[in-house]
Amino acid sequence: MSKIIYLKPAIFLLVFSAGFYVNAQQNNLQPFKPSSDKFLNVMKHANSLDTSLKNLAANNSILPFWQKDKTSFYYRKNLPGRNWEYVYVNPIAGVKKTAFDHNRLAQALEVLTGKKQEAVKLRINEMFFNKNATVLTVKAEGKWYQVNLSNYTSTPTTDTVYTNYNKGLSFQDRGGRARFGQNLISPDGKNEIAFQEGNLFIKDLAYNSQIQLTMDGTAEKPYGYGVWAPDNKTIVAYKSNLVKTKQISYILSSVDGTTRGEVKTRPYAQPGDEFSSYEPYAFDIATKKQTKVETDILDLNAPSHLQWRKGNNRFYTYEKSDRGHQRFRIIEVDVQTGKTRNVVDEKTNTFIYQNRVFTSYLPKTNEIIWTSEQDGWQHVYLVNGLTGKQQQITKGNWVVRNVDSVDNVKRQLWFRASGVNAAEDPYYIHYYRIGFDGKGMVDLTPEKGNHTVTYTPDKKYYLDTYSQVNIAPVMEFRRVADGKKIMEVERGTTVPYLATGVKLPEPFVAKGRDGVTDIWGVICRPSHLDVNKTYPVIENIYAGPQDSFVPKNFMPISEMQSIAELGFIVIQIDGMGTANRSKAFHDVAWKNLADAGFPDRILWMKAMASKYPYADISKVGIYGTSAGGQNSAGAVLFHPEFYKAAVSSCGCHDNRVDKQWWNEQWMGYPVGPHYAEQSNINNAHKLQGNLLLIVGEADENVPSESTYRMGDALIKANKSFEILTIPGMGHSDGGTYGRSRKRDFFIKHLLNIELPNRNLENTLTKID
Repeated sequence: MSKIIYLKPAIFLLVFSAGFYVNAQQNNLQPFKPSSDKFLNVMKHANSLDTSLKNLAANNSILPFWQKDKTSFYYRKNLPGRNWEYVYVNPIAGVKKTAFDHNRLAQALEVLTGKKQEAVKLRINEMFFNKNATVLTVKAEGKWYQVNLSNYTSTPTTDTVYTNYNKGLSFQDRGGRARFGQNLISPDGKNEIAFQEGNLFIKDLAYNSQIQLTMDGTAEKPYGYGVWAPDNKTIVAYKSNLVKTKQISYILSSVDGTTRGEVKTRPYAQPGDEFSSYEPYAFDIATKKQTKVETDILDLNAPSHLQWRKGNNRFYTYEKSDRGHQRFRIIEVDVQTGKTRNVVDEKTNTFIYQNRVFTSYLPKTNEIIWTSEQDGWQHVYLVNGLTGKQQQITKGNWVVRNVDSVDNVKRQLWFRASGVNAAEDPYYIHYYRIGFDGKGMVDLTPEKGNHTVTYTPDKKYYLDTYSQVNIAPVMEFRRVADGKKIMEVERGTTVPYLATGVKLPEPFVAKGRDGVTDIWGVICRPSHLDVNKTYPVIENIYAGPQDSFVPKNFMPISEMQSIAELGFIVIQIDGMGTANRSKAFHDVAWKNLADAGFPDRILWMKAMASKYPYADISKVGIYGTSAGGQNSAGAVLFHPEFYKAAVSSCGCHDNRVDKQWWNEQWMGYPVGPHYAEQSNINNAHKLQGNLLLIVGEADENVPSESTYRMGDALIKANKSFEILTIPGMGHSDGGTYGRSRKRDFFIKHLLNIELPNRNLENTLTKID
């Protein structure tokens, strides 16, 4: 997809509303609406099913604990009834077995620790096996014991020297830097950077003497962040213009031991706030020469890591993202002259997603690995650090999701990507290896599904777990060299879940607003679904541009399914403006968070209703938390013709009130009129449907005043709504009580069922 056409809401409704789906009533379907008494039985069944599902054994993933040979491992396997057991695996030898006799080990540990141990719930902190897994060294109740697994004789031991190999594959070292004002010893250990009264000093550690390199530093504009060149001859330090971050406050209303509320205050930068800024200088130690680096002031983030050119400490590079997130540079500096050169200089008319930019520096070859969306998709590039010439390593209409490792010797990348396999859900993650030359790409995870890989410590093998929302997980041990499967470690099954009567989620895809792009989502249905009846639809929304959110792993248990059991079709969708698709797909969010993919979401639901007439999209509810709270409230403000009821938890109702780094990334800088135009607060007067606002008074993520200002605007507009404040609660959906109120709200406004008074005995409190 190279281009997305955005249709304004009015045009969108005109084009797509008529004749797109068959009205359920035209099919003579009757709405699901039991009497209040019968609905209590529905609620009882839903709660009973919840309990049954939670008592089943979920093993969507396993955490391997690698042993000394770096290929054998043990893991904890969940069992029904919320119990567990330990399993030992030596894939090379073809061995998989219960790690030990759990009953006998429990008895042995009881004798040693003097504390009760349940065989099906052994409390083990750490353990490791000998080479043949005949002796177990285990830590229980804070002490180490050695257990002979042939006869379970057990003794305390001090022979506990072992290495925790459960580290997997990690990123390359991206270099180091000091914290602001931190002293830093030179690479040769002879000198130390020191900052005193805002100025830069060099201490001679042998003679305990020092020299002063700067004279113009002050308390308001001090020098800081000193970094040594590898040859000990140069220091890079930054003159800073420090700005105190403005604060936000909230009141804890219910504090034990006092009749007064407690005021809490903390720093919190909001869009448009001034930042601290930094100017880099280079200092020659021998001559005390100070050279100003000829570059823009760093005004978005603290100074980045420095990368020194191999064998030539005259040059270093650093990374700079401009405020507004529309330019990213890798800049080379000549410390003798202060002259700079842009090795990479990427600009965009929308945004560069800063947190997704990956870099890895190869000093021996003066090369840089760098990710960019410059061709319309997130891909990896090899950059010549001397000439700036770029060579694209990965390419195609798919997305590199993460670079796991860079092999400098074999000149290979290990990375994750989605969308490579055209016949699959484009969000499924697979793991790959490819050469720096873009050749020899190998799919290490060929099976269909969403994959998670854990590599052995020596990176010769890996554990691959894959599943789909309605297909149970499979776990396989494979060889890195060729991807060959060595052993199937676990294979899950849907049978016990289906035996409860639950309906597993269904992936569903429909075309988006441009008529071309596939929009993916998932449907949850009640176990008691009657295709001759109709059921209101509830959307679980989170449209934050930082990621995609529709679940891809096996999901027999979820809040969505729990709500569906009450008589709803519950869905989740990734509309345009979310991440992990093309750049054009993502760019819909640029200065446009109020869009939230609603044109795509509405079309998706109409397509669903066309295929499944029992989905009644004349009664659509929506709920979400945080950015999802902003989205859910926005649904009933900006699309009242479609969304009839919304529950908004701790919503970011005005992007000017929320955190700086997140909102300027997507809404841009400087703060323009589009911030106000898209504010839920400024548009509160448009409310037509039913709205419940939920907020924790101690929210430190999205300030609680965002919700209170929304309530104030609704009151001033003379709108009817509900608001629920949870004393002492932070950033959440309201917890157990909030989720209960959410369900009651949808039962009332979408099913039109009046529930009994919860305050009376023998009513809903006993069902819950």
